Amino acid sequence: MRLDLADCRLFLCIVDAGSITQGAQRANLTLASASERLRSIEDAVGVKLLERRPRGVVTTEAGDALVHHARLMLQQQALLKDELEAFVSGRRGTLRLHANTAALTEFLPEKLAPWLARNPRVNVELRERTSADIVKAVEAGLAEAGLISDAVETRALQVRPVEPHPLVLIIPAGHALASAASLALSDVQGEPFVGLAPDSALQEHLNGHARRAGFELSYRVRMKDFRGLCELVSHGVGLGIVPERVVWRHHREGTYRRVPLSDAWAQRRLCVCFQDWERLSAPVRDLLEHLLAV
Repeated sequence: MRLDLADCRLFLCIVDAGSITQGAQRANLTLASASERLRSIEDAVGVKLLERRPRGVVTTEAGDALVHHARLMLQQQALLKDELEAFVSGRRGTLRLHANTAALTEFLPEKLAPWLARNPRVNVELRERTSADIVKAVEAGLAEAGLISDAVETRALQVRPVEPHPLVLIIPAGHALASAASLALSDVQGEPFVGLAPDSALQEHLNGHARRAGFELSYRVRMKDFRGLCELVSHGVGLGIVPERVVWRHHREGTYRRVPLSDAWAQRRLCVCFQDWERLSAPVRDLLEHLLAV
């Protein structure tokens, strides 16, 4: 038995109209074409589906069964169409966004919340990477877009700034360097530090700059998040390097001082990067428009 959705739709048009002539009109077919299709449907199933009467047609028992299943099939087709269109339009699916540590911990949480609330059928998979690694991933097509520092070379990628995101030193209030107007990373070599975990993209970034300056940062302890890092600095355990936004979020009055880093790489902005705006998928483009608007 071969029945396609067009056959089901025509049969329902005839049944609902109670007439082959009117059913053909509803299906935008000629009477001859509709009659031929109907004969083919009945030949395919091997049983009479309609009884022809002077004032129209009525379904047989087999026809009632076909009506029931045809409606279900067309309803499922409509649901499938709506679901697939939701993926195309960006109202459903999973998007992947690469972000550096500062963006992931300090920028995205409060910015993502209203967007996700407006898009309840969209999931976001966040991946923490260094800005340099994000650029490589986007260039290679492994990610559509990423949130990076503009201190890295982005080559052919398109970049749009989101907000200033400089890195600063936080120094215990009683430390000899706490009153400095600004310091370079090389000015604090040999000082004990409170760092982030080794798998932190920001920590890897800082370690790389220290090595290029000819030394290694010395860590007394590493914490999983900025809150813990700031807490230990406030108790005099060591110095820390954090995004400036973190200072205002976790600052405890009188316990540590914020000192700007004078290195050019620390004077950074948070940016989104991508290959081509027009080639972004609908959900990614919508999310980036939201991030750029706030």
